[in-house]
Amino acid sequence: MTGSDGPHREPGSDVRAAGSASDRAREEEERAVEQALALVGGSSGPGRSDRSGEPGERPSRSRDPLAPWDSRDEGLNTDRSSDSHTGPSSGSHTGPSSAPHTDRSSDSHTGPSSAPHAHRSSGSDPYDGRDSDLRAGRAAPAPGREQPPLPDRPSPGDLAKPPPPSWDRARAVAARAGRGGPSPTIRLPLDRALGHVLAEALGALTDLPSFDTSAMDGWAVAGPGPWAFEAGAGLLAGRGPAAALPDGTAVRIATGARVPPETTAVIRSEHAHVDEPRGLLHARRSVVTGQDIRLRGQECRSGEQLVPAGTVVTPAVLGLAAAAGYDALPVVPRPRVDILVLGDELLNAGLPHDGLIRDALGPMLGPWLRALGAEVSGARRLGDDAGALRDALTSSDADLIVTTGGTAAGPVDHVHPVLDALGAELLVDGVAVRPGHPMLLARLSPDGPYLVGLPGNPLAAVSGLLTLAEPLLAGIAGRPAQDPYRALVHAEVHGHPHDTRLVPVVHRPGRAGGRDHVAPLRYNGPAMLRGIAAADGLAVVPPGGVRSGTEVEILDLPWAPATPWTEGCFT
Repeated sequence: MTGSDGPHREPGSDVRAAGSASDRAREEEERAVEQALALVGGSSGPGRSDRSGEPGERPSRSRDPLAPWDSRDEGLNTDRSSDSHTGPSSGSHTGPSSAPHTDRSSDSHTGPSSAPHAHRSSGSDPYDGRDSDLRAGRAAPAPGREQPPLPDRPSPGDLAKPPPPSWDRARAVAARAGRGGPSPTIRLPLDRALGHVLAEALGALTDLPSFDTSAMDGWAVAGPGPWAFEAGAGLLAGRGPAAALPDGTAVRIATGARVPPETTAVIRSEHAHVDEPRGLLHARRSVVTGQDIRLRGQECRSGEQLVPAGTVVTPAVLGLAAAAGYDALPVVPRPRVDILVLGDELLNAGLPHDGLIRDALGPMLGPWLRALGAEVSGARRLGDDAGALRDALTSSDADLIVTTGGTAAGPVDHVHPVLDALGAELLVDGVAVRPGHPMLLARLSPDGPYLVGLPGNPLAAVSGLLTLAEPLLAGIAGRPAQDPYRALVHAEVHGHPHDTRLVPVVHRPGRAGGRDHVAPLRYNGPAMLRGIAAADGLAVVPPGGVRSGTEVEILDLPWAPATPWTEGCFT
């Protein structure tokens, strides 16, 4: 009888049962091997869902920017999209991995559904499948069973997006883009040229001064004294040429009046003694030939260059141009800038409430861009609307469009998709700088405007302004690149492991003959403006940070005061 619940067994059933158990063990062993290979980049095992969309393709991995660096991962972790858009605290990884042999059952790599951008511990060899399985608490393949050869370099999925450029490189790209084409030239009358950039060198149209003039109120004298004089008003400014002055004579003269021919010197009124009854002038001090006379051409000769092209027209430049005979100046038109403020969570007025926050960038960007020499239209609020963003970009006639927010990869971050739809050229897509790494620079078309996409956090947006918008606008406006300068920093400034940091600083005078220096300010988080509001510059802190007493590059703010601020509550 062969009933399943009876005690009777067929002959050989024990052997078959043992063979079945052995087969099942081998099948489980093979499945364990397949799963282990799938987890380190091999083909997907049964039932495994590969989120990359292609069977067998290894999901891309992203390094936490604050995790310790491991040179063995250098060739793998080139995809920094999660770092560029979500910040160091985002993603499934929350910090440096624990000891290499710790069970990682709570990590993102515990099952077949791990996220595409989750990364392995930097302490493990990415290609040692057996070792990583043991560390993760998974079954290792049976001893003596050979594994298929593993790839010796990352798959294309790992290298889908190159690492962002360095801060220096990004600024150079922006400056070169601004200088990409010839700058147009317009002529503006002096009263409208202020703040523009000279398109041509300014040459003198006449000698300055154009004739010999008196530098002081006093007496023009010829030859040695004492000098005879005649009563009268003397020589005044704005009058025609006077007759030559004979030796031994003097004549009263006003500041700016033409000096008569043959004049030896001008004696200031306070240095002269007048003997009215005898009609004689005596000098109280020795007289030096040519004293207090401004000779013709003393400041410049006709045709001499006064200021070079690329000079910003300041009030002093206007005065010099007028003195040299100019009524209008050849200048580069100011770059025109449109500002688009994105985000449904922003308020224009009142206190934050119910998850809504005040728009800090709209009021700040316009004046800041004007301080950089741009003509700025009023900021436009678009909210999180891809269609409205596209319409605004295609209808703009500005030289530069500045957007705020929406540069990351969130569900309502529309800048990248809209740029893709318009066929824009991405010149800079993310920068290795903190704060502000998701910033971008694009050109909408070969003849179209540029776009600088700023992150939504206020200090991160300031970083984007100084990294991309400032050099781009300088190039468009024809301004020469400013020479960087360095200053001592009197404090240790922590750095990012791999990226540049921009830290608000304030200048301080040296004590007891010491060198001037800069002090870093507190409240320098990406969403904070309290530090930058008290700053007069930003320190460019290299990866790894700097020690106290180290020199760092300084970016001056457009309105940096001549006198250092007091620290107050900001440091």
